[in-house]
Amino acid sequence: MEALIIQQPLVSVDWLYSHLNASNLIVLDASMNKVTDLQSDSSDIQIPKARFFDIKNDFSNTDDPFPNAVPSQNQFNRAAQKLGINSDSAIVVYDDKGIYSSARVWWLFKAFGHQNIAVLNGGLPAWVSNGYPTEAKVDYKGANGTFKGTYHADYFKDFKAVQNSISNSNHLIIDARAENRFNGLVEEPRQGLRSGHIPNSVNLPYSRLLNHKSMKKTAEIKAIFSTFNITGKHLVFSCGSGITACILALGADLAGIKNTAVYDGSWTEYGILTSE
Repeated sequence: MEALIIQQPLVSVDWLYSHLNASNLIVLDASMNKVTDLQSDSSDIQIPKARFFDIKNDFSNTDDPFPNAVPSQNQFNRAAQKLGINSDSAIVVYDDKGIYSSARVWWLFKAFGHQNIAVLNGGLPAWVSNGYPTEAKVDYKGANGTFKGTYHADYFKDFKAVQNSISNSNHLIIDARAENRFNGLVEEPRQGLRSGHIPNSVNLPYSRLLNHKSMKKTAEIKAIFSTFNITGKHLVFSCGSGITACILALGADLAGIKNTAVYDGSWTEYGILTSE
């Protein structure tokens, strides 16, 4: 089978099943627990030949005081190589929630210059519900890959850049957290983190872009984004710790909105470093 070049940010489970034996395809399982989960609900099965992409450890800067921080270029490249990923790999990434953490991996690879990647729409739940085969989770034991990415810093914003965005009328910060969290009506799931939101930001809960654990149709996503004053603006996506903000980035990409970035530290960083 010919090597794959993935042209779209989202692929269906039917598409993946039909291309599962492509020579350069690598399937990544990016499942992780939600911070709001009281106990682990991770699945013990995977799509055949999937490799576990450990966002929390291997692909985060664990020396950073805030969770899920973007790793260095060297760390990302080494970890990707250990998963057998090559520079010409076609990557499909999924998670066991439907679409949750998989969008973060898609955004990370794009930030490191790799465009041949897509999110599996509906993730493992859609794969299973369609009757496609699974296997027990296993650690990757194969050869190292040749992946060598170059970090493009414009994909992510740091604290200082977000402070500038707050007062820039050409920027719009969009928060992906649930409405009650955005409005400070409930406690944050991270102990000791104050409630509230970044000044001048607006709220678009990531769940609004989903329908039964899959992304909504492109026309629906466009209509949702059109309810905000985004014309000619640079969009900065935030959330709790940089995970679900990437779902908004995925939705924006599907809607043809390109001038976007993700606030890596998100509310965890902003809420700790500021008092209002």
